Amino acid sequence: MRVQTGVITVATAGTAVVTDNTANRVYEITFKALAGNSGLVYVGTDTVSAATGFELSPGQDKTLSLKTFGGSIPLNLFYANAATNNDKVSWIAILEG
Repeated sequence: MRVQTGVITVATAGTAVVTDNTANRVYEITFKALAGNSGLVYVGTDTVSAATGFELSPGQDKTLSLKTFGGSIPLNLFYANAATNNDKVSWIAILEG
């Protein structure tokens, strides 16, 4: 297994931003809204928005364990969005291989 990390900056609120452009397969991923954010951030797929995403308050995190369900999915399927310009989401993923 390998580990990959990153930070997503949502420069323009309301715009979905891809976690990473690679197709590395993810067993588990944790998203954390940076404590210094001004508003809520949302994680989900390429259509993530305030209406459809998993909401994170500043400093809050969420872990998705896909291996528990017997599989993995490509890292580039995860996106973040934000209610405020320049808010950020950090992430750490456990990858296949």
